[in-house]
Amino acid sequence: MTSQEQTPLFTGLVNHMNRKPIQFHIPGHKKGAGMNPDFRAFIGDNALGIDLINIEPLDDLHHPQGMIKQAQDLAAEAFSADYTFFSVQGTSGAIMTMVLSVCGPGDKIIVPRNIHKSVTTAIIFSGATPVFIHPEVDNELGISHGITPEAVEKALSANPDAKGVLVINPTYFGIAADLKRIVEIAHTFEVPVLVDEAHGVHIHFHKALPVSAMDAGADLAATSVHKLGGSLTQSSVLNLREGLVSHERVQSILSMLTTTSTSYLLLASIDAARKHLAVNGQGFIDETIHLANKTRDAINRIPNLYCVGSEILGSEATFDYDPTKLIISVKNLGLTGYDVELWLRKHYRIEVELSDMYNILCIITPGDKEEETDTLVEALDKLAWERSSYAIQKSVPVKIPEIPLLSMSPRDAFYADTEVIPFQEASGRISAESIMVYPPGIPIFIPGEIITADNIQYIRENLKTGLPVQGLEDETLQSIRVIKEHKAFR
Repeated sequence: MTSQEQTPLFTGLVNHMNRKPIQFHIPGHKKGAGMNPDFRAFIGDNALGIDLINIEPLDDLHHPQGMIKQAQDLAAEAFSADYTFFSVQGTSGAIMTMVLSVCGPGDKIIVPRNIHKSVTTAIIFSGATPVFIHPEVDNELGISHGITPEAVEKALSANPDAKGVLVINPTYFGIAADLKRIVEIAHTFEVPVLVDEAHGVHIHFHKALPVSAMDAGADLAATSVHKLGGSLTQSSVLNLREGLVSHERVQSILSMLTTTSTSYLLLASIDAARKHLAVNGQGFIDETIHLANKTRDAINRIPNLYCVGSEILGSEATFDYDPTKLIISVKNLGLTGYDVELWLRKHYRIEVELSDMYNILCIITPGDKEEETDTLVEALDKLAWERSSYAIQKSVPVKIPEIPLLSMSPRDAFYADTEVIPFQEASGRISAESIMVYPPGIPIFIPGEIITADNIQYIRENLKTGLPVQGLEDETLQSIRVIKEHKAFR
């Protein structure tokens, strides 16, 4: 067993750079010598020196046999996986790989409604048909949680021919379902479980956090190392437990979706982050949880604000939670989350992870110190006292639209004969596009679904609030592409 202290890829790149090879290959900047000097000075020679390509000494992500394979094997050991694949296409690329590895045209896949847009994209690419499960909705916070084991069992009983069950664990807001039970149920139907673990790289490395996908027995898990694990943006891993899905199939699909000019900077950062998590994770995650809980307690002493804690647990959809995610309900201030985001930016230079109609979300990571969290508490305290005369009576009613009916497969709708009509006149028509509030990217409707008046009203409310609604070809959201209706000739 190789030591988790080792970083074969990162170390191999540095050793190669230190040999000072004469490079007659891309990238054309040649260790920075051929680029804008201002950018070179800013980035630094070390980073540019390992910005390399898949020459033979450095292995190839598409067919790893050397230092990349060694690094992936170490990551598999660290994550308790049979195989780990590095992704330079972010977790979106890993999620699309999961879906395309199990689904083809006409296949069913069981998914929660609060899926990331990469799942919708993969469903369109594959030609699969989604069978949606309603996630549990929190009517106080106005957010979606996990899916229950009972809902999964019902969906599989009605669709035993499904090729996969996709679970978000934990959610963007850090809420986890009873993943072990969901896996047990799916496996009795011999259906693989695919986990969107974008927001849970750290949970595998600390016992106080929700169970990780691999520990729960899931078959595939797309895990963002860059979000909370300390690697560079866009770097992720795809973990596999072999059995219902083969590693050869996953490698083949991942290679189809991945650039041949893979970034060694991103790959090396995964290798280094894995070492840090495996060797030091328990200690620094301990400190992070302590800081988050201290901050949560301080926020909960501020009038008319509420930062969610362990009291949210109790249902099978809220089976566990990640305390490093601070869900801060601001609706009793008589403001939207977006209003609060703008205020924090303007007055304190604070940037939050996301805002919605009712909340802001702040994440606490090993990169945070008390200085930053004290500033957050100070800012929220000041805002709350400024808004004290507007509080309570202007709290926002929570509304989440129903899932529209699926009239045709997303791929058929995406490639169908279409026409563009005014968005306000689209009620009753079949959409050929997706539209979502992003972040977190949960679809309001996807290609193939029948647009409802409630959908249109919900979108108008989000736009009025200032929240980022996106996805349509028409970025002004004045028109939408729908399935063309062919009228009979007289």
